[in-house]
Amino acid sequence: MSKKVLIVDDERNIVDILNHNLAKEGYATCQAYDGEQAVEVAKNEKPDLILLDVMLPKKDGFSVCKEIRQTSNVPILMVTAKEDVVDKIIGLELGADDYITKPFSVREVMARVKANLRKAEIIDNIGKGGGNPELKFGALSLDVDKYEVKVNEKNVDLTLREFELLKFLAMQKGQVFSREELLEKVWGYEYFGDVRTVDVTVRRIREKIEPNPSVPEFLATKRGIGYYFNGQDN
Repeated sequence: MSKKVLIVDDERNIVDILNHNLAKEGYATCQAYDGEQAVEVAKNEKPDLILLDVMLPKKDGFSVCKEIRQTSNVPILMVTAKEDVVDKIIGLELGADDYITKPFSVREVMARVKANLRKAEIIDNIGKGGGNPELKFGALSLDVDKYEVKVNEKNVDLTLREFELLKFLAMQKGQVFSREELLEKVWGYEYFGDVRTVDVTVRRIREKIEPNPSVPEFLATKRGIGYYFNGQDN
């Protein structure tokens, strides 16, 4: 079955261009032209990925992202016409998986869509090839089959990207990775975005799993280099 992409933009020519090129690549598509419609279409159509413009009538893309994240971990790619890093960080803080800046090339969009859908599919199929599906480190546990994270036996809701990053580091405990390496290995393609994407994602994970996010027990920082996982096996 074809993967379905929801395109959300109030500029119909952009929607038409994206719709045409996604269809050429074999994707099914659905569209929304304002924020309120986007929430409704996402709920009814259950897309596999959402291309979400920030500047929308009725309800902006940030609000849409936040609302969708309350019930779904569908990959969300924010599209912004601004170069302002603050806009990008806000989107990531609200749970977006990636961002694209206008004007963009169709080739770049297709690459991002493919990479994020591929990662989502990997998560869905995690553990089917065997191996230990559960990782335990003190109060923290990751079930990679069920895509679940628990702290003190209580479920923690992580986005797809947050889960991927935590799992990647946990499975290579103690190994330090630079931000650039994490962008390549976790985001899954040659990423030209701001390395602060990693910082924002790490901060969001810490806020959800760490007893004291300012003094992290699990996701540690190697000053001047990057991040590593510091948990002790049970």
